[in-house]
Amino acid sequence: MFVPEVTPFSPERARSEEWQRYHAFRRARQRESRPEEPVPPDHVVEAELQLPRRFEANLHFQVSVDGEMAGFLTASAVLPASPEYETNRHLLWAEGWVLEPYRRRGIGRALLPALARVMDERGATVLSSPAELPSGHEFLRWLGAEPRFRERQSRLDLTTVDWEMVEAWAREGQERSPRSRLELYPERLPESKLEEIAAVVTRLVNTVPTEQLDRGEFAVWPDAIREWYQRLDVRGAAHHTAVVRDPDGSIVAFTDVTRSPYDGPYLRQQLTGVVPEAQGRGLGKWVKAAMLGYVRQRHPDVRYVTTENAGSNAPMLAINVRLGFRPYREIVTYQVSRQTLAGRIPPS
Repeated sequence: MFVPEVTPFSPERARSEEWQRYHAFRRARQRESRPEEPVPPDHVVEAELQLPRRFEANLHFQVSVDGEMAGFLTASAVLPASPEYETNRHLLWAEGWVLEPYRRRGIGRALLPALARVMDERGATVLSSPAELPSGHEFLRWLGAEPRFRERQSRLDLTTVDWEMVEAWAREGQERSPRSRLELYPERLPESKLEEIAAVVTRLVNTVPTEQLDRGEFAVWPDAIREWYQRLDVRGAAHHTAVVRDPDGSIVAFTDVTRSPYDGPYLRQQLTGVVPEAQGRGLGKWVKAAMLGYVRQRHPDVRYVTTENAGSNAPMLAINVRLGFRPYREIVTYQVSRQTLAGRIPPS
């Protein structure tokens, strides 16, 4: 009888042979889901996973079959030190993958007791998990989970961009708000700006549609940015930010991108947003156009910009479509209660 072996995977204590199995697994997963994208080097992945986290707990579980890693699961929960804790403590986020040769052999089901234990230990009552392949959708529906949030991942080929239009967007943004100014922060945000920008980003991310997702308040704060920068430092990644300030000095539009030397021809667009009271002035186009122009000069080896948007975020999707972003993947986040999950846990 086939019995999957589920064990914890600890980046802090993993032995060399465990890391070798993990790296073989993640490369196989990449070939299945994102074959065209580069794979980060082993030493970078190890160093990043070993960094301590003060605001989020990440627990990992591996499934071995005949000495090979066939499945992997990461469960994430906010910690009490996080400002998000009070409104998000009931949530556990889980992302798992089973390699194609091992699917339909009970590996996903074998991971459920570990998930249930983590939920109980954390006091979580709702499990959230994404799916992008038919097998993932099928498993989560079997679990009793409901689709709550659809995210469109899009890609822009910079060789097809209408750069005259982009330059016009930047000019028109300045002309419509002549007393406002654009500021660019290359590589890293200045320490002196962290508190101000964290407050603006917190406000902006809480305006992003999350559809029917059970989710508490989002928050960004200076220590979280500093901790994120530690992870970017491990990758040697750049973080470029552009903002528009109104005459009173307040930030009314924001966008940022990241680029690692291991990303090959890809660069990732992070958040773009305009505060509600400043919308309708073309500020989103202005700040995004300015960033694209900077990326074109700063990273001439970049060909593709990738981004993610809620399927219901019509204003941002409209801007992206005009720029030439094309959808290439949809990820659906499902949610299920701890009580419903109990009905699918195999008897011990």
